[in-house]
Amino acid sequence: MRKLVYYVGVSLDGYIAGPNAEFDFYPVSDQMAAWMNDRYPDTVPTHIRKLVGLEGVPNKVFDTLVMGRGTYEPVLGTPITSPYAHLRQYVVSSTLTIDDPTVQVETGDPIELIRRLKAEDTGMDIYLCGGGKLAATLLPEIDEIILKSYPVVAGAGIPMFSGQFRPTPFAPTRRETFDNGAQVTWLTRA
Repeated sequence: MRKLVYYVGVSLDGYIAGPNAEFDFYPVSDQMAAWMNDRYPDTVPTHIRKLVGLEGVPNKVFDTLVMGRGTYEPVLGTPITSPYAHLRQYVVSSTLTIDDPTVQVETGDPIELIRRLKAEDTGMDIYLCGGGKLAATLLPEIDEIILKSYPVVAGAGIPMFSGQFRPTPFAPTRRETFDNGAQVTWLTRA
C-alpha cells in the first residue's frame, strides 16, 4: 500500500518557513544538498532539476505530491504553473483556480483524497509537500515523517503542524547527521 510521507525541513523551534514563507535561512551544505538530490530527487522542483543535474532522473520514492494553497501560491505570477511536473500534483484549496491540466485542485476533503490515492493499485509513495495547516488536517493519514532538522531558530513563521491538539506518536527508525549540523530523522507512525 502507498504511504503518505511528510518530507519536511524544520527549524529548532518547529517552523517549516518564516512568516513570509521564507526558507532560505536553513543552512544547507553541499554535502546535504548532494545527499537530498541523490536520495530524494523527486522532491526537487522541476525548474531546478536541470540546474542541479537531475533532468531526466527517474523518481525514486514519490510519484504523487499533495500541497496546500500556501505552498503552491509562490508560483502564482510566475511562468511556472506546474512546479513538480515530474509528479502528479494535487493542490488542496477551496479558493484557488489553476489553469494547468497537470495540476489538480482538490476542493473536497483532503483526507478522502489521500485515502483514494493510497488505495490505488500501483504507484510510489505520496509526498506531502509543506503546509502546516494541511499537515495538521492530514495527520491521521501520515504514515511517515522524514524530518530535516536544521540548527537554526526562526523565532516565528509557519509551524510544522498548525491545527488542533492531537497527540500522535511516531517512532524514530533512523537518523543521519550532516556537516552543517543538520539531521534527517525518519519516523513512522507508532
